[in-house]
Order: sequence, then C-alpha cells, then structure tokens
Amino acid sequence: MQATKGDHLLVHGRIVGQHDRVAEVIEVLGQKGSPPYRVRFEDGHETLMSPGPDCVVQHHKDTAH
Repeated sequence: MQATKGDHLLVHGRIVGQHDRVAEVIEVLGQKGSPPYRVRFEDGHETLMSPGPDCVVQHHKDTAH
C-alpha cells in the first residue's frame, strides 16, 4: 500500500451493521509512501495506522496543474 499526505483511507466495516470510516492521511511515517500513517478521522480523532486488507487508499487529486 502506498499513500501520500492528503490521501484518504476508506476503512470498510468488518461486521454487519458497522459503517465504513474515512480517514485523511496527515503524515506518512514509512519509507516511500509505506505505512504506518498518522491519520485523522472525520470526528477529529487522530491515530497511527498500518492499514490491513479492509482498507483502500483514495488518492488525493492535485488540481493545481
């Protein structure tokens, strides 16, 4: 998995009734975009994550071009 600052991680719910969560990557701590990532969830909670198979990277689109 590769991510950069500003990308979003979509974390799928793992049990029935659990909603997907979205977290913004605010810092990449691994080498060359690898985990772990410091992320901020929509509710403001920040944590370190090493995403598993239940997570998808949504790459930030740079519109400055």
